[in-house]
Amino acid sequence: MSDRVTLSAKARTTDFGSAGSRRLVRAGFIPAVIYGKQEPVHCAVVAKEFMMKMHTFTASTLITLDVDGKEHTVFVKSIQENLLKGIVQHIDFYEVTAGEKVRTHVFIELVGNPAGVKDGGVLDQVLHEIDIECLPKDLPSELKVDVSALQMNESLRVADLQIPAGVKVHTPGDETVATVKPVKVEVEAEAPAATDDATADATAGAAASTETK
Repeated sequence: MSDRVTLSAKARTTDFGSAGSRRLVRAGFIPAVIYGKQEPVHCAVVAKEFMMKMHTFTASTLITLDVDGKEHTVFVKSIQENLLKGIVQHIDFYEVTAGEKVRTHVFIELVGNPAGVKDGGVLDQVLHEIDIECLPKDLPSELKVDVSALQMNESLRVADLQIPAGVKVHTPGDETVATVKPVKVEVEAEAPAATDDATADATAGAAASTETK
């Protein structure tokens, strides 16, 4: 099941537009909107708390967003950042319902040292996330995949993954997740040997130089 994160926010009935957003940011809040089946909910998230936890969020992280005492179960839909100032300017959340399935992406984390790597190969992770659908209670925070048994020139595909109960995978089963490849060794080409004609020309030139003297 996905790890649950808790955030605090206050309802927002004013401070809309660019000027309002700047006032909220100066006061230590981030303007946000909760989207879902109901009318959008405008709120302001406590900035310090959000920034401390933001690095833990993934596409499958469920968040309990407390807006003036009312809890909303949400995902982060999008984050608008100002990279120059190093601040988050706006957040869009998507609210989920306990009994309704959600479709999202879950990250794949490879664990273990493949047998093929011990034999001199290199592990190449081709796919980093898969498309899944499930109830919020069944949502995994990530998929840990043991690749210890992967041999040289062997591949792990989506169909090989151990998927938790209640989770449906929409990514095609034949897509490659990871493979162990031999290390490519580049051999520098040797300089071409001098041709007979070139050698003859060089010899003739040397002889002519000697006669001139």
